[in-house]
Amino acid sequence: MNTAPLPQLQVFLAVARLRSFSGAARELGVSTPAVSQSVRQLEEQLRVVLLTRTTRSVSLTDAGRRLVEGAGPALGQALAALTEVSAQPGEAVGRVRLSVPQVAVPYVISPVVPTFRARHPRVELEVVIEDRFVDIVAEGYDAGIRLSEAIERDMVQVRLTDAFRLVVVGSPDYLANHGTPQRPEELLRHECITFRSQSTGALYAWELERGRRNWRIPVRGGVVTNDSKLRVSLAEEGLGLAYVVEPTVAEQLRTGRLQRVLEDYAPTVPGFFLYFPSRAQRSPALRLFVDAARELAARSVGAVPRGAGKSRGTDP
Repeated sequence: MNTAPLPQLQVFLAVARLRSFSGAARELGVSTPAVSQSVRQLEEQLRVVLLTRTTRSVSLTDAGRRLVEGAGPALGQALAALTEVSAQPGEAVGRVRLSVPQVAVPYVISPVVPTFRARHPRVELEVVIEDRFVDIVAEGYDAGIRLSEAIERDMVQVRLTDAFRLVVVGSPDYLANHGTPQRPEELLRHECITFRSQSTGALYAWELERGRRNWRIPVRGGVVTNDSKLRVSLAEEGLGLAYVVEPTVAEQLRTGRLQRVLEDYAPTVPGFFLYFPSRAQRSPALRLFVDAARELAARSVGAVPRGAGKSRGTDP
């Protein structure tokens, strides 16, 4: 079988990453019919269907997914190598594309990006904020960040912060009017500001623990939102209890605008981890970002002892 031409492969990978022919056309600076023709020619040469097209969506076939997983990182490294040859000795060039949950932004992104850009002005950073778990290879990311150690086994994991807790909080007014729960089961009688699991779509059951015992409480309330900042704001207004990453409410706890509830049952999560495929380690730009993130991110989180706690996802 003939090898796939590089330009057509690059067009296909753009369509696969964006799930859109028109989006790929805009990114590549060509017409949508030209993109469609390139993909069709590639499919004809390979004698397989790579994409399933409908009037509303584009999805990968099994063959398309295997091509993305096999060729995507290699093509990225080849393009990066071409860019690097134009660099001055000792100068870093390239591109790093990251998938980051909203909760990690103040601790892993905001402290790192200014310093990293100052050190490496020719490295382009693209940060996509999304709380769902992402197939970083299939979707064209160099790396991702999670609030968990539950990362695929074939991924390299780099710890960015120490562990910290997930806590239930409420305003003094709410607790004065509705009482303070003393046991996890009592949350069922309270107004809770809830959110849905990004992986299942179901309302997230708040996870609590004490010693060896664990609870998953199916809380309910009149407000459901996937915006962690809004949950904190509504809790401050007295609309209910919220389940949050403790460092995100450090100021509210310090000033008394929020109070911890069921603190003895607060679980500990391992911290933020950056993860990427092992073959991506050859990217100089990614290695530089990993070094900067490890140096700077950990300073932003008031942590509890490293290694404590159990693995959880990014939902809180």
